[in-house]
Amino acid sequence: GEMGLRILIVGCDPKADSTRLILHAKAQDTILSLAASAGSVEDLEIEDVMKVGYRDIRCLKSGGPKPGVGCAGRGVITSINFLEKNGANEDINYVSYDVLGDVVCGGLI
Repeated sequence: GEMGLRILIVGCDPKADSTRLILHAKAQDTILSLAASAGSVEDLEIEDVMKVGYRDIRCLKSGGPKPGVGCAGRGVITSINFLEKNGANEDINYVSYDVLGDVVCGGLI
């Protein structure tokens, strides 16, 4: 960040658009979509899912089911567990979670 702080944004919406402006790119691939392609979330490395954008802000997207289908909270929790296990929060001053307001089934709110 501008003040020398290390910031991580974890986007948790199905559209995967909360990191788009910071990365100056199209929507980022999500942890869940990459895990589905790789076989499981255990087959991913943090470098596969974390992108660095404007002012060295680190960006990740959890992903989830399409709106109205399944439990988005489950995908968010799977992603957060993956991030913690792989040290994504190490050396970070602030983490911002962009979570849908209706993700209540996973116990996040």
